[in-house]
Amino acid sequence: MRYVVIGAGAVGGVIGARLALAGVDVTLVARGPHLDAIRSRGLVVESAAGREVAEVVAVGSPAEVDWAQDHVVLLCVKGQQTVAALEDLVASAPPETPVVSVQNGVANERELLRRFERTYGITVMQPCAHLEPGVVVQQCHPIPGLLDIGRYPAGVDDVCTAVSQDLQRAGFESVPRPDIMAWKHRKLVLNLANAVQACFAPSPAADELQVRVRAEGEAVLAAAGIPVVTEEQDAVRRGDKLQGRQRPDAFGSTWQSLTRGTGDVETDLLNGEVVLLGRLHGVPVPANAALQRVSTAAARDGVPPRSLDASELLAAL
Repeated sequence: MRYVVIGAGAVGGVIGARLALAGVDVTLVARGPHLDAIRSRGLVVESAAGREVAEVVAVGSPAEVDWAQDHVVLLCVKGQQTVAALEDLVASAPPETPVVSVQNGVANERELLRRFERTYGITVMQPCAHLEPGVVVQQCHPIPGLLDIGRYPAGVDDVCTAVSQDLQRAGFESVPRPDIMAWKHRKLVLNLANAVQACFAPSPAADELQVRVRAEGEAVLAAAGIPVVTEEQDAVRRGDKLQGRQRPDAFGSTWQSLTRGTGDVETDLLNGEVVLLGRLHGVPVPANAALQRVSTAAARDGVPPRSLDASELLAAL
């Protein structure tokens, strides 16, 4: 199969590089200095195995892809960039193109399905980082990550099987799952703490805030009747497979956005999802609502990562 990876940052960069290094046909869609670096010297992957260079085709937009050949799209942009990325993709890609959301959150697949009938989701369990042009960091070794896939809203088909096999060929673990959104909702609960890690200095107050936002997440999912796998199932799936930290100074995706000064974060699609469900189902979600506001403002105003005091937010709550 041929792949177009839209968003060659941490997640998309590691996946695209690993697929290319395994001999799979991959085109990366990137932008700015990152695109220039990939074109000039390849995409560098740092891991416990050292530095590897993936010689991979890189373009600046989907319009530059040869869509006369069949492709599977792996959409790896942050959730807040989904709509813009889809507008570019719809203008170029055939409507029958399979599009896979390789993203945190659970709202992206609905946006994809509005435009592409063959929509899929992947639960991303892949610690990684992207902090400089042309370089991505694979935090885990030898398994780069766990990337289970399913059709949206439910089911498994030949595309799931083929993508899963290619990901395994590239070194990932991947299982086709008919209930992929139940797994992605469990990941959503874990990701509710991303903004805490990104914005606040480590402290008991920050730990308490993580507990609160996740408890609110569990409550709204239960009130909404949304299927979600248990913490125990998630723990069994992860096991001890995601080992090592190649860059101990690199944290999660929200922290990386603040560090790079992108001006936005995906909190509206994570904590904001809980806020939306809470308001729809009459469940109070004050911690998630406050964290959503604080993290969005921090990104907009250029607040340094991990510089805020969580005790002040807890006192306000």
